[in-house]
Amino acid sequence: MAGDREFESERLSFRLPTRPDFAEFAAMRREDGVVRYTSRVPSPEAESWDRLMRYRGFWEVLGFGFWILRKRKTGDFVGVVGFGEARRGVSPSLDGIPEAGWLLTTRCQGKGYGNEAIASACAWLDRETCFERTRCMIDPENLASLKVAARNGFVVLASSTFRGEPVRILERRKPV
Repeated sequence: MAGDREFESERLSFRLPTRPDFAEFAAMRREDGVVRYTSRVPSPEAESWDRLMRYRGFWEVLGFGFWILRKRKTGDFVGVVGFGEARRGVSPSLDGIPEAGWLLTTRCQGKGYGNEAIASACAWLDRETCFERTRCMIDPENLASLKVAARNGFVVLASSTFRGEPVRILERRKPV
């Protein structure tokens, strides 16, 4: 199954996280344009390291996880996309359901990479797993991510809060 875990789309390569990805991944998690709707503050190096390890570890524990995104032609770092289970304690619950997530470097935002990445990731999940649905959690002010989610079949399930901040919980059902 390891070969099935990595793939390419029209412009992107989807690879499991590795140690050499860390510097670019950590740099992305310090960009104001990236943390604006997520952590709200740049991530310390240790936190980014833990996150990268978690992204890779999801594969071993859950059978799905996050990919490092790179441009196919140049190998340039684009961001991350994938699925996890964070046990966030929000309502409606995300537990037991693959939670979709994506982050793109500021220089790659607004160029269609997010849409291509989540469409390809969801197609992989539909093809390679038995899950009938996936959910995601998005800041209601993050209009770009809400648009990407809607384009890929996610619909708003509920408004909720996470760590005292408003969020939207969205759900996508596997096409029949």
